[in-house]
Amino acid sequence: MEAPPTTPPPPTTPVPLGALLPDRELGLRRLAGPAEADVHGVHASEMADPSPYLLGGELLLTAGAGLGADPDGYVARLAEAGVAALGFGVAPVHERVPAGLAEACERHGLPLLEVPPGTPFSAVARTVWRLMAGARTRELRRVTEAQQSLAAAAARPDPVPAVLSRLAASLGGHVTLRPDDRSAGSPPPAEAAAALRALLARVGRACGPATATDRAGGWHLTAHALGGPAPAAGPAPDGLPGPGTPPGPEAPPRPSAEAGPEPVRALGTATPARAPGDHTIASVAAVLLTLLTAHRPAGPEAAALTRLLLDGDPAAALSPGPWHVVHARGAGDPQALAAALGTALVDPRGDRVRLLTERDPGARPGWRLGVSAPAAPDALPAADAQARRALERAEAARTPLARHAAPGFSGLVGEAEARAHAAALLAPLSPVLRETLRGWLAHHGGWDRTAAALGVHRNTVRQRLARCAELLGRDLDDPDTRMELWFALRWEEPPRGPGG
Repeated sequence: MEAPPTTPPPPTTPVPLGALLPDRELGLRRLAGPAEADVHGVHASEMADPSPYLLGGELLLTAGAGLGADPDGYVARLAEAGVAALGFGVAPVHERVPAGLAEACERHGLPLLEVPPGTPFSAVARTVWRLMAGARTRELRRVTEAQQSLAAAAARPDPVPAVLSRLAASLGGHVTLRPDDRSAGSPPPAEAAAALRALLARVGRACGPATATDRAGGWHLTAHALGGPAPAAGPAPDGLPGPGTPPGPEAPPRPSAEAGPEPVRALGTATPARAPGDHTIASVAAVLLTLLTAHRPAGPEAAALTRLLLDGDPAAALSPGPWHVVHARGAGDPQALAAALGTALVDPRGDRVRLLTERDPGARPGWRLGVSAPAAPDALPAADAQARRALERAEAARTPLARHAAPGFSGLVGEAEARAHAAALLAPLSPVLRETLRGWLAHHGGWDRTAAALGVHRNTVRQRLARCAELLGRDLDDPDTRMELWFALRWEEPPRGPGG
């Protein structure tokens, strides 16, 4: 029985396992388990339990030094960690792949590959990275071509059905516009159609998500809110006919406003398979359909979005500014927040909202805001990072608004240089040693408090810190050394939240 992964695979373009087997230079051979799997990376380990160091989706390479006498337990741990496949190198430790390992992989549904003696593990990893780079290039090319075709469809005399048809063709599935009763592409099975109607009813309402995903009948479903409520009069609220309801002009009119809340415009997609880039393509179509179906004159924001989609140049699409990037979290309506901040440039993403405005934002009831420094259009990526960090500070301090401020000494060093210095300085330390060092410095060198925070004995902390000093060749009692190490530990990876 296959154990489900405890964590989703990393957001990288996957490589089909079958793409590695035809490579004659590698000489890989599948011995057990499924023939297909998505590989998101490569990791080599001789540990008896490498699962704490895995993200899921890896092709794990091993020579079997840590296999031990319980291959079933070893494979079960890998399957639970979401490993995509196991590559076993023969000759260094085992002359052949142990039969018990193959049986365990078959039992737990984990693909098992034999790596011949003449194939270095680094060659397997290099091939996977090369295939991933090629897949990513194809994905970007597909997204670019779809974006161009959608923009061309939006310029046709009847743009909405043209965009829907182009989107259905790009995704290879079915799309529907609610509540206009317009759709394109092959209809999904009844189970998927019903699930898509329910998904479309969820998005765009007060306290509801701006986007949502689901899966039913083997089909992948998405829904994107397109803005405010639709007109009061019009056809049925579904782009998908329900049981016993004829589609098209014969569909019954939508209930009046007294019967319930007005339906919100939303775009739904249903595809039999999900390909990399599908979400990006659907998001581009949602922006275009928002502009095409808006019931207000197109203002400067709409013109800016159109120029950005067609020309791909933010600096040319926007006025000189200065602009403020705002990151926000709250339980309110993102569109209402955007209106209060004087902008239509709003991007709801899960529980976080990003906005772009020329006004100097102020605090808003029910929201926590992080505001960037004023920026020109060509500096918006840096301003976006500033707003993200400002929101984290606002949440940590529980204040309604925080503005970007250069963080003292850290602000004197560019991000790229700081991360490069951190990577070089901390390279000799393992993740466990880094975490121990971070905890020790955070607790001002207190052994007992560090041990309690890490859940280990104080002697373990002392031993680890002695090992850190030895590997770094530094005196950890030196204040200058502590300052430099703390700076490096803060920059070694992107912030993970208010306490990260």
